[in-house]
Amino acid sequence: MNPCLVFDIETIPDIAGLRRLHDLPPELGDADVAAAAQTLRRQASGGDFLPHHLHRVIAISCVLRAGTKLAVWSLGEPTDGEAALIGRFFELFDRYTPQVVSWNGGGFDFPVLHYRSLMHGIAAPRYWEWGDEDRDFRYNNYLNRYHTRHIDLMDLLAQFQPRAYAPLDAMARLCGLPGKLGMDGSQVWPSFQRGEIAAIRAYCETDVVNTYLLYLRFLKLRGVLDAGAYADEVALTRNRLAELPEQPWEAYLREWSPDPV
Repeated sequence: MNPCLVFDIETIPDIAGLRRLHDLPPELGDADVAAAAQTLRRQASGGDFLPHHLHRVIAISCVLRAGTKLAVWSLGEPTDGEAALIGRFFELFDRYTPQVVSWNGGGFDFPVLHYRSLMHGIAAPRYWEWGDEDRDFRYNNYLNRYHTRHIDLMDLLAQFQPRAYAPLDAMARLCGLPGKLGMDGSQVWPSFQRGEIAAIRAYCETDVVNTYLLYLRFLKLRGVLDAGAYADEVALTRNRLAELPEQPWEAYLREWSPDPV
């Protein structure tokens, strides 16, 4: 079985891009640039969530289950730029050709990564393979919504019906998982402005662990994991989290209810 890579990204407004597109004066501060862009967005669409191409990636967190090992980490260093983070992410595809899992990755994370990769000139040949070089990718690649190399759990569980989408936090908590701890997506930009990139990376890691644990439940739902194998994977995850630095995992493990399934 291919290694499994679960991922999540955190983003902030692309201030440099917004300045360029809107010809904003240099004396306008970053917070004012973002506020102006969100105001324009509200006027145009009724909401202030910026278009995908105007999100700058500041964190990519992963769970990698490969062989007997389980790794949980954020790519790169807190000081790394966007291009370095995205480049490291797509290197994982070249190295592992993983089974990729996300929650709303098809609706948000991957489109953002596509646009930002285009801007930075990042090559990702294994990810973009669709069968020209490797025939195995012709009918199962990372790009087709209905193929399985990338499983967007939110999209799949909703039967690809947007009106049936469920938030990650709600589904995690309904399944006895901690959900979001100490932060949500709306707080990422203010936290970044305060220099709290470590807290943002920790928040992103808890989201990706929530997604991984929901994916294990999905594998049990499908019969890929029987009850014993599922319990073993959950125990492995608990033990690995207990080995990681205290924050945020001490609180996460404390809030994680015993699995009733």
